[in-house]
Amino acid sequence: MKKHHYNISVTWTGNLGTGTSSYRAYSRNHEVKAIDKPIIPASSDPSFKGDPTRYNPEELLVASLSQCHMLWFLHLCSEAGITVIAYIDEAMGTMEEDDNGGGRFTEVILRRFITISKPDQKDLIEDLHRQANKLCFIANSCNFPVKHEGKIMVENSNAENL
Repeated sequence: MKKHHYNISVTWTGNLGTGTSSYRAYSRNHEVKAIDKPIIPASSDPSFKGDPTRYNPEELLVASLSQCHMLWFLHLCSEAGITVIAYIDEAMGTMEEDDNGGGRFTEVILRRFITISKPDQKDLIEDLHRQANKLCFIANSCNFPVKHEGKIMVENSNAENL
């Protein structure tokens, strides 16, 4: 079995002078870094005293699912001879808090809007999405459903629901 390792550094940058002396005394701001890559400015969700101008871990989880699925889908399309012209995913995740302040994601919906070049290729698209979902490393690591919906358009044509 082939193994891959991913190294990330997360550095808290939110010490406002008194550290975590109280719940309101510190910022949730932090930076996510990897070697030779731009820093991702991050914080907690604004509901948890985070900075709304920075990415939060929940958004990054949804983004990871969207990215992984898209990359697999594009790969499968290229192998199947389907030319994708444009791909947008308006992904949405739902997280529920429990009474103790913890919680979990209950689902993520990937809402794809795809443009392809030839109308006769539309029938293969949904099958390739199913294959991409089965291959997605991130989706395979989740304990909640990753659902799919969206539209497909043919270049210079009208949209159809997927």
